[in-house]
Amino acid sequence: MTGDDLAQAALALVGAPWRLHGRDPDHGLDCIGLLAAALGTAGRPVGLPTGYPLRLARLDGWLPDPATLGFTGAAGRVQPGDVVLIQPGPAQFHLAIAAPPPGGWIHAHAGVRRVVCTHDLPDGPIRGHWRPIPD
Repeated sequence: MTGDDLAQAALALVGAPWRLHGRDPDHGLDCIGLLAAALGTAGRPVGLPTGYPLRLARLDGWLPDPATLGFTGAAGRVQPGDVVLIQPGPAQFHLAIAAPPPGGWIHAHAGVRRVVCTHDLPDGPIRGHWRPIPD
């Protein structure tokens, strides 16, 4: 799986409904479910945590080691398929996947209750940036 594969798989999920802990595109995805569904479609099925609250004071115990999912830390210019963890507010964390050209960000938007592709990354500092390690 390449970053382009992940970006295309995530883009295909745009329009799926939003649901906390959702892991099925037909019934709803949250940001972690979006990543899990896109990884599965791109050929790298993984199990990601469920049961977390909408607000987390800490990520300990909830954020798996990215290396076990086939990701490495990234810096600099964003590439399609990169995954970022942002913190839009206190005790809030959110994942977004870099879209294929012409660019943008794919994420499960709780406010509009669906998976969207937006031009800009949602507001908040970036707390992590990872890139898929090609198979």
